[in-house]
Amino acid sequence: MARVLVDSPLPQLDQLFDYRVPARLADAAVRGARVRVPLRSGGRIAAGWIVELAERSEYRGELSELDDVVSDVPALTPDVWRLARAAADRAAGNASDVLRIAIPPRYVRAEKAWRSVEPDPGPLPEATTIEGYEPGRVERGIADGERMAPAADARPVRLSSGAWVGGWARTVAQAAAHTLAQDRSTIVAVPDYRDQEQLEAALAELVDQRRVLRTDARQTGPARYRAFLEATGDAARVVIGSRSTVYAPAARLGLIVIVDDGDALHAEPLAPGVHSRDAALIRQEQSGAALVFLAHSRSVDVQRLVEVGWVHDVPLRRGARPRVVLTDQQAAPESGGARIPSAAWREAQSAIADGPVLVQVARPGHTPMLVCDRCREPSRCAACGGALAVPRGGGAPVCALCGTVATAWRCAVCEGTKLRAAVVGASRTAEELGRAFPRSRVVVSDGERPILRVGAEPQLVVATRGAEPIADGGYRAVLLLDGERMLLRESLRVAEDCLRWWSNAAALAAPGAPVFLVGVGGAVGTALATWRQPAWAGEELETRRVLRFPPAVRMASVVSSHDRLAAALERVRGIEGVDVLGPTPTGDEGLERAIVRFGYGIGPEVAQSLKGEAIRAATERRRPVAGRRPGRPPVVRVRMDDPDLP
Repeated sequence: MARVLVDSPLPQLDQLFDYRVPARLADAAVRGARVRVPLRSGGRIAAGWIVELAERSEYRGELSELDDVVSDVPALTPDVWRLARAAADRAAGNASDVLRIAIPPRYVRAEKAWRSVEPDPGPLPEATTIEGYEPGRVERGIADGERMAPAADARPVRLSSGAWVGGWARTVAQAAAHTLAQDRSTIVAVPDYRDQEQLEAALAELVDQRRVLRTDARQTGPARYRAFLEATGDAARVVIGSRSTVYAPAARLGLIVIVDDGDALHAEPLAPGVHSRDAALIRQEQSGAALVFLAHSRSVDVQRLVEVGWVHDVPLRRGARPRVVLTDQQAAPESGGARIPSAAWREAQSAIADGPVLVQVARPGHTPMLVCDRCREPSRCAACGGALAVPRGGGAPVCALCGTVATAWRCAVCEGTKLRAAVVGASRTAEELGRAFPRSRVVVSDGERPILRVGAEPQLVVATRGAEPIADGGYRAVLLLDGERMLLRESLRVAEDCLRWWSNAAALAAPGAPVFLVGVGGAVGTALATWRQPAWAGEELETRRVLRFPPAVRMASVVSSHDRLAAALERVRGIEGVDVLGPTPTGDEGLERAIVRFGYGIGPEVAQSLKGEAIRAATERRRPVAGRRPGRPPVVRVRMDDPDLP
C-alpha cells in the first residue's frame, strides 16, 4: 500500500491518500517516486508522489490502484518531504505547491544519462580555516549546528587565479570547504546569478568542481534536473543557487548559508510564498545543520532572531570598513542642491585617473519621470493618461502605456508647455558624466544590460541599485546618488532596503577609497557612515514593536468575497492575540481584503484556522438558481507573511 500526495493546488487535496500497489508496479513503486493515480471525482488521472509505503491502510473500503509509476527514481527524499510539509503548514498552503518549487520537472534523457554514469564526485578538500573572525569561532559553530549571523567582510579580495570577488564570497567558500572536509554537505542560497558567479569562482580555489552543484533558473531544464539528481546521491556536495536551493536534497547536511536574506529575490512569489529564510530556519531545526545568515547589512528579521537568542551574532575580528562620507554633513553644503556635490566631484576626478569609479543611481532609462516645469504636476499622455518619459536613447517624450509621442504637450493644471525631469535615469546620468569626463570611458549596467565585471582601467561605471559590477582591485571612488528619492518609496522596509543597497555598493570600494552618500543623513546615513547596520536594525525593530509591524509580529492577507471573508475573520478572531485590520475593497469586483496580525507563538493556530476556511470555501456547494449557470464556489486566498504588507 502506498500513501500518495496528489500534485494539486486544491487545498482539500493537501493530504495523503492510500492506494493499492498492483503486482506489476511493486518493484518500481518506491518511496519518493513520481506516480500517476486515479481521482474518483470526475474519473481523472493526477500526478503525485509516493510519500510512504505501508503494509495496510486504515481505510476500510476498497482502495484504488496506482495507475502508473512515472519514474522509480526517488526524487522526493524524506528530508525534503518533511521540510515541504512543515513549510506549507507554516504558510497555510499546500505541500504539493512547495514540492513544485523544490523539485524540477523530469527530463527523461537527463535521467537516463544520470543512470548510465557511475558517480565520481572527486576527492574531499583539506580542512580550511575561515578567515576574518575569532580563530575557530565559525568552525565550532558549524560543528555544533549553531545558528549564526556573522558580519560580512566588506571589501573585494583577489583569488589566486587572479579573479576578484567580494570578501563575502571567500568567507562562504571557506565555510563550505571546511564543512565538506568533514564529509558533510552545504547548501548556499544567494539572491541572483551575479552573486552565484562570484561564489563559484571562490569555490573553485578550494573545492573540486565535481563536488559543486549548481541549481538555478538560468540553467536549461535538463541541466538543472541532472544537478538535482546528483544531489540525491550519497556523496557530500556543495549545492549553490537561488532561493529554491534551500529545498535541495543533500547528503549529511552540515551547513546552510543564506546570503543577503533581506534581498527581495529571497521572497518566493509562487504559492504558498515561503521566504528562503523561513525555509532555512525550518530545515536547520529538522536536520541539526548549522545555519549562517551572511550580509553586509543585517535584515531586521535576522536582528529579531539575534535579540531573542535564536541566532548568535559573530563580529568580524579584522576586515576593511568602507570610508563613507555623508554630503549633508560637509562644512560647506552645495547651494541649489547639486546632484553631485563639489567634494564628491573632485574626488571622482582624482580617483578616475587611478581606476574605475562607481556611480549608483535609483532608476534605469533616460528620464523615467517628467513633470510640468511650472507647477510640478506629473506629466500625462493626452491620449490615454499614461505617464510620459524620455526613451533610453533620448528624444521626444513618449507615453509609457500607448507609445504616443508628446509633440505638443500642455499641462492640464496650469496650461504650461515645458517639461522637466523629476527623476534622472542611468542613461541620462551616463550622458551627463560622459560630457563632464570626455576622456573617460562610461559604462552603464542595469537590469536590461547587466555587466558582471569591469577591469582596473580608468572608467566611469553608472549602475542601478543591485546591478553594480565588481571591479578588479575595487572602485577608487563610489558615488551613491538619488538617496532621497530612494527613501521616498512607499514601503515599510524602504529604509532597510536602501541601507542594504548602499552597503552592498560601498563594499565594492577599494580599501580606503571614499564612498559618498549624497543628500542623506539621519539615522540611516549615520549607520552607513559608522558601519553599524546591526545597531540601526535593532532601533528599527523597536520602532516596529511599538507599531506592531513585521517582523515584530506576523501578518497575513486574506482575500475573498464579503460574506466568506466575514466568516473567515470571525473564526480567526476567536484566537487570543489576533487583531484584524480591514476589510477593504481590492479593486477586483466583489472581493475584499483583510489583514490579520498575530504573534509568532500562535502562528500555527492562525495558519490552521485560515487554511480550514480555504478548504471550506473550496468544497462548498451552492444551490443552483433557476435561469442562471452555476458559478464557481467562493475562494479564500491566504498569504502568510505577505511581503506587500503593509
